[in-house]
Amino acid sequence: MTEKPSVLFVCVHNAGRSQMAAAWLTHLAGDRVEVRSAGSQPAAQVNPAAVEAMREVGIDMSAEVPKVLTVDAVQASDVVITMGCGDTCPVFPGKRYLDWKLDDPAGQGVDAVRPIRDEIRSRIEGLISEIAPEPAG
Repeated sequence: MTEKPSVLFVCVHNAGRSQMAAAWLTHLAGDRVEVRSAGSQPAAQVNPAAVEAMREVGIDMSAEVPKVLTVDAVQASDVVITMGCGDTCPVFPGKRYLDWKLDDPAGQGVDAVRPIRDEIRSRIEGLISEIAPEPAG
């Protein structure tokens, strides 16, 4: 049995996309995956529309706070998924990098955030099937 995989989600403000992705992965994979999120320029708070959109599907992100991206967080992760942070994300050999092109929910209302939330869920489900599939019963 291998050590559980770790995933780091990175966007500029760590207030919307990366927070929703981390919440989905935690919700759907449980303790099978170690989950982190961070931003290259963290916002003061998580986007309220993102919190509301996730609340609608039964996931509470209200206690989350944006975190600064650190070299240690990248080094400790097996998979690094960037969401619009461009060149500000440090790159280390041996890590798997994915860049998810997603609309930025910043400044958007909950109606605009819902499709982003749902697209993230779909991508997370695919990621889980690759890195942490359900054990055979």
